[in-house]
Amino acid sequence: MRFRLLKRRLTISAPRMAVRSALPWPFRWALVAIVMGFCAAIGLWAFEFGRDIAGLEKGSKEELMRLREDVGELRTLLADAKEERDQAQSIANTAGTLVTTEKASHERLLAQVKQLEIDNRTMRDDLGFFEKLMPATGEDGVTIRGLQAELHNGTKVKWQVLVIQATKNASEFNGRLEVSFSGFLDGKPWTAPLASGPRTLKLRQYARLEGEFEVPARVVVNNVTAKVLDGTHMRASQSVKL
Repeated sequence: MRFRLLKRRLTISAPRMAVRSALPWPFRWALVAIVMGFCAAIGLWAFEFGRDIAGLEKGSKEELMRLREDVGELRTLLADAKEERDQAQSIANTAGTLVTTEKASHERLLAQVKQLEIDNRTMRDDLGFFEKLMPATGEDGVTIRGLQAELHNGTKVKWQVLVIQATKNASEFNGRLEVSFSGFLDGKPWTAPLASGPRTLKLRQYARLEGEFEVPARVVVNNVTAKVLDGTHMRASQSVKL
């Protein structure tokens, strides 16, 4: 029943009717578009106004440009820092090589200095013997021109002997050198030869022999004697006191 009454009011059979002129549909659509555009414009204006009030994106372009410039400067600084690091690393490597080379040179120089000291000491010893090479008047044949002996710490005797032939164009001499030591053992006379026995002696102009003798316990050595033997014949002899 209610549906029928509602249908009667909405149809031609309604008790009251109003006749209006109909608006063409293009104009209707245009009006709707204008209203919607106006609403969109109002909404956009409200959005921009709110963003300006909040301060969002204010000066964003300038800030972006400034940030880009800062990034460029940082990249330049980073490149410069890498270049300086590479240069410093190269200098450090070169310095390390120089230090290693200098250390090797220093060690080599120390070895040369030690060798020169040894050579100098040997030359001084030889010079002391060579000073005695000038033959004395009336001497001929094999002679002992230098016998030296030193006692070290009371337990070792270091000896050196220089044997020469003063004759010009002398033939080679083949013999033996006998070195003996004498002193006292517990207050009694004592003597002993080299532990290895006589040394083989070969020379044409000169020969220098040396060695060490271990002093036995309780022995006091006070004399060293060197003899040049040709078979059983003694050709020269010399003694030195300690």
